[in-house]
Amino acid sequence: MPHAELKFSSDLNLDTEALLRDVERVILSHDAGSGECKGRAYPTDNFHHSHCLLNVSMLSKTHRNSAFTKALLRDLEAKMGQHLHQRCFLSLGIQYSDENYITTEHVPLT
Repeated sequence: MPHAELKFSSDLNLDTEALLRDVERVILSHDAGSGECKGRAYPTDNFHHSHCLLNVSMLSKTHRNSAFTKALLRDLEAKMGQHLHQRCFLSLGIQYSDENYITTEHVPLT
């Protein structure tokens, strides 16, 4: 279950729901077993220079090696470019969680 956090200056005209859906699609195209990507978007009115930062967090897996990461970054950057229609700085990062991190789905008892 990857996580995507999008932080951006509020002067950018972004359809964040569509962008986060596309981020999930890109991840799934590289790793069909990765599952749903939980996405959050954080616009800010307080900024210096227009910018957009996408951080993706994933669990460490043997197939998520350097080549996988470089290819995923390349495709995420291309997809981000399709959603950004204004000049801005763009930063992307992929972080891998270690064995001390869990992700699950909470279902309340009824």
